[in-house]
This record gives sequence, structure tokens and C-alpha cells, in this order.
Amino acid sequence: MEPGHWSSEHSDALRDYFLKGMSYAEIGREINAKFGTAYTRNAVVGRAKRLGLAAPVRMTSPSIVPSLPGELGLLSTRRPALPNLNLPPQSALKPAKPVKLRCVGVRPRLVPLVELERGDCRYPYGGDKDGEEIAFCGHPRQPGSSYCAPHAGVTRGPGPASGRTAGAVVLRLVPAA
Repeated sequence: MEPGHWSSEHSDALRDYFLKGMSYAEIGREINAKFGTAYTRNAVVGRAKRLGLAAPVRMTSPSIVPSLPGELGLLSTRRPALPNLNLPPQSALKPAKPVKLRCVGVRPRLVPLVELERGDCRYPYGGDKDGEEIAFCGHPRQPGSSYCAPHAGVTRGPGPASGRTAGAVVLRLVPAA
């Protein structure tokens, strides 16, 4: 193996084979056979990158998940490789409208953050639109929770706490008017 040094003849051969569209493994085999070296595929990839050669275009498998109308597919904008798949009609693939959740039976006090007391519910309201202030429920919290009983049920799924995972929550504070 050539430790970290490629002669100009090897680099020229790499460039020539690359421009012919050969894979990195094929290039390595050809150079090794021609010059009696022992370059690995990874050595060829590294040298090609250092020479500024782009990766050869590879065939990719068609996506098995159809794209929504007007949405670009993950692979490309070319026509699907398998056009005769038994897919549901396009109308069935339209995204559903987002559901606006609400808390039945809870009339929030809408307390600003700076006015929240130690035992107040921290369930947020607002902040959905740019510049909209965020207020909080403000009702008495359940022991061991940041929320009142109705909001604790909304924020936590059924089952024991050990079986649930917490998701990330991002709150954006907006200066008071």
C-alpha cells in the first residue's frame, strides 16, 4: 500500500477512470493492476475528493412512498420508475387539516409569565401567530406536576409515566405591549 502518497501517474489514472464513469472500487482495482499498488476503495475515494472530483452519479431505488401532489419526491423530479403501482387515488393522498386541540371544561385565567405564582398551572395559550403573547392557564397545579388536573391529562398520554416519552417544547417569549 502507498502510505498517503499518490504519484502523479496514479492521480492521472484516477482522473481518467473517474471521467469514464467507473466506480471507486473499479478504479482502485484498475490502478492496482496497472501499477502494482494496493490502494483500497476508501483510499481512492479520499484521493478523488482531494482532487476535487465529484462522486459519480449512482442509480437509486425508486421511493416506495408516493409523493403528495405538488411535493418534490426525495429522489428527484423525474417520473416514477414504477408507474403502474396499485396506489390509492390522488384525492386520498391530500394532507389532512391540522386539528386544533382544546381543553374541554377548562376556562384558563390567561396569566402572563411574570405574574405566575408558584402553584399555578403552566399550560400555555397563544403564541401561535407572530407577535401573539403567550399566557398560561393559572389554575392550581396538581401535586408533582406543572399542570392542573385537566391539563395534566392533555399533556400526558395514558399509561404509567415510565412508558411515556417526553417531547421537546419550545416557548417563545414576546415582549409585553
